[in-house]
Amino acid sequence: MLKVILTALALCGAAWALGAQPVIDNERVTVWDTTTPLPPAEHDFVAVSLNPMGTATFGHKGDSPGQAGARTVVIELKDHPVAPIPNTSGYPNAYPRPRVKKLLENDRVIVWSYRWNPGEPTPMHFHDKDVVVIYGEDSALKSTTPDGRSVVNEYKSGEIRFNPRGRVHTEVLVRGTASAVITELK
Repeated sequence: MLKVILTALALCGAAWALGAQPVIDNERVTVWDTTTPLPPAEHDFVAVSLNPMGTATFGHKGDSPGQAGARTVVIELKDHPVAPIPNTSGYPNAYPRPRVKKLLENDRVIVWSYRWNPGEPTPMHFHDKDVVVIYGEDSALKSTTPDGRSVVNEYKSGEIRFNPRGRVHTEVLVRGTASAVITELK
């Protein structure tokens, strides 16, 4: 056990020394936002390039994620799979949806690229999987639940969020332009 803790601390220390800090760390994922390669990964991972936005690759435990000089979001997939929630909402699952592009899929993840159009709401939908979302532009999206409650969420270019499964809502772009790379965790 001590060896595992020391190895994890050494990898985190090496990543910190390279300028990378985990921006999200929970039982499902550790997410790094970096412009330098990270030490060999402890887990399989998805690497999403932000230069240009909209490309994703899958890597395996032991590979070194990230690329020198290119901003990359690395989503390490911890060995804590959670089954999707059965959809009993009466609404379609969040993905696929109109105008979404699947970037990759395997037994661990599905990665999507999506752009919101001004004034055009997404269909009301159910999120059956946890997701990591990387926003491409400064924008504001209004999220409305089936009971009519709304909230406007402000996002910055390159902002990263972890959203848990089990949500039902629709979204509409109310300011700016908006795109995202969404990684659904299987």
